[in-house]
Amino acid sequence: MKKLIKWIAIILILVIVIAVSGLSYVKFALPDVGDPEKITVELTPQRIERGKYLANHVAVCVDCHSARDFSKFAGPIDTTHIGAGGDKFDQNIGFPGLVYVPNITPLNLKNWTDGEIFRAITTGVKKDGSAIFPIMPWQYYSKMDREDVYDIIAYLRTLKSEGKNYPAHKLDFPLNFIVNTMPQPATLGKRPPGSDTLKYGEYLVQTAACRDCHSQDEKGVVIAGLEFAGGRVFNLPGATLKSSNITPDKESGIGGWTKEQFVARFRQFANGNIPPSAVKPGEFQTIMPWWKYGSMKTADLEAMYAYLKTIKPVLNPVVKFQPNADASK
Repeated sequence: MKKLIKWIAIILILVIVIAVSGLSYVKFALPDVGDPEKITVELTPQRIERGKYLANHVAVCVDCHSARDFSKFAGPIDTTHIGAGGDKFDQNIGFPGLVYVPNITPLNLKNWTDGEIFRAITTGVKKDGSAIFPIMPWQYYSKMDREDVYDIIAYLRTLKSEGKNYPAHKLDFPLNFIVNTMPQPATLGKRPPGSDTLKYGEYLVQTAACRDCHSQDEKGVVIAGLEFAGGRVFNLPGATLKSSNITPDKESGIGGWTKEQFVARFRQFANGNIPPSAVKPGEFQTIMPWWKYGSMKTADLEAMYAYLKTIKPVLNPVVKFQPNADASK
């Protein structure tokens, strides 16, 4: 009996040692995507202009990294404080921890090399080697054309240095360990010519991370067969929001939309043209940054429409907005 107890104790100790070693490896040795590249991005007018378009209207870096005012429709940002960060994700919206959106103006990035910014955008790893929680869809940016990423970096360098820096994220267990396993080396793509409408549209849909918001997920992984079919849940104060089905299903998606209707849906919000009235508790609200996507080039929107019409149609009716019972009280 004493020998049995002794062996059980030894086995338990070994299990604990292995578990601690494994957790230590995940916590301190990961992520491992390699060192940042030694690159220098030229701040040419052409790069800055292209980067401004991408960061504002396609990849919408500016939207996520600026404080949004959700007392108004679609949560427009204060355009006098672009890129200063500060939005908070916490338990109040069902988030497993606390994450502040970081400042991406030169106030924060002035000490980052171009290679460190490039690594952050395309692999999800910060300057200090820690993992970026994939609220930022770096998995999609990792497939961008290198030159487009360079253009975004050039534009970010021109932003007004302002605001402040925010505390590092604090994630609940076991997510605080799992997050370190998420970053992966980039698999960069090549931007197709605009003349190749379908390929170019696919590239824009990828860069805009449409699949990320418009697909249901389970523990951060898109559910196979429901890509672009909508239904992803976003908790808002006083309401639940679900993303739209953007597959070409005629009943529940965009299968019945014409190209002109698709473009018009976006263009109605061009140049920040959003409803001026406040959104009251319980009234329809969305996190879709229409006011940013609305200023995409018409040809780009048409290419995205052409590509979306080629993906698998999925019948998935979505109730997009559901206020809580006490939302208007």
